[in-house]
Amino acid sequence: MASFDPAADAASRLAGERGQAAVELVAGLPALILCGLVAFQLLAVGYASSLAGDAAEAGAMAIAAGRPAAPAVRAALPGWARDRVDVSTEGGALTVALRPPSPFAAIADDLEVSSSAWVRRAASDG
Repeated sequence: MASFDPAADAASRLAGERGQAAVELVAGLPALILCGLVAFQLLAVGYASSLAGDAAEAGAMAIAAGRPAAPAVRAALPGWARDRVDVSTEGGALTVALRPPSPFAAIADDLEVSSSAWVRRAASDG
């Protein structure tokens, strides 16, 4: 009758699992990177939305002071955002549309956020 050696049995099982952690790391790394990129994108969209709101307020204040809105909107934005903004005015409404930075170039335009402000122009003297 063959003898049972628990140490030899455990050693043979461990030898069969050698490299398992490396395989799991390689398999899980793309998912971890994708989750990080998605989290970055969500933060970038939220930050761009906040910036668009502040820029719309700055543009509305410029209109109320009798100045053009677009330069005030661009001045209220950080450097990276100044080339990614569209300003439109119609009557007393001002809309600022901002495209956030994105590691996914294919969807960058689809993530555009906008904010609006309304201003009543000051009554002219006279």
